[in-house]
Formats: sequence, structure tokens, C-alpha cells
Amino acid sequence: MYIVKCSDKSYYTGVTNNVERRVYEHNNSLDDSAYTFDKRPVELVFYQPFQDVKQAIAFEKQVKGWTRKKKEALIEKNWDKIKELAVCINESSHTNYRKNRTPFDSAQGDKT
Repeated sequence: MYIVKCSDKSYYTGVTNNVERRVYEHNNSLDDSAYTFDKRPVELVFYQPFQDVKQAIAFEKQVKGWTRKKKEALIEKNWDKIKELAVCINESSHTNYRKNRTPFDSAQGDKT
């Protein structure tokens, strides 16, 4: 699983069995429909080898769903930052349930 940084500062995440060849292909492909075609040159910023291709694909899919900040924490191998960014901060999150809920008393009637 690898991440390249494109010339427009975006990140592209992929899976390959030969990272040097794949980066070369990103930078030299003639396929103008490829994401990286008009974002060249690309630079390899992260690579994680896997013994099992299924695990690599699963990790790639996971990382593709991450925010830019979380991807950058991965690139920097900042595991604490990844954990921090993984915490859900939405008000509807189960971690915020108690402090955001409206007290309910079934003995009270409807207020009109």
C-alpha cells in the first residue's frame, strides 16, 4: 500500500506489488483519464508492504476514507495523532450522547 503526493498537493493512495514501477507509471503514463495524469510529478511519501494482498487492499480502502490530516499523520508515522484524529467529535456520536441529550421524564405531559 502506498501514498503519493501529487503536484497539486493532493494524495493518491494505491496498492501495488512493485512500488518503484508504480510511481514511474504515475509519472509517465499516457492515460489521460488517470487521477494523477494532470497532477504530475508525483512523489512517494508513504509505503507499507504487506504479505497478504487482501490486507493491503483493506488498508488502502480504510486510508482512502481518512481525512487529509489523518493521512498526513500516517505519512509522518505519528501514531498518537492518528488515534487523536480517529475520535469521533460529532454531536450525535455515542461518546457525546449523555452530555447532549435532553432529559426525558415520561411522567410529564406534552408541553404545547
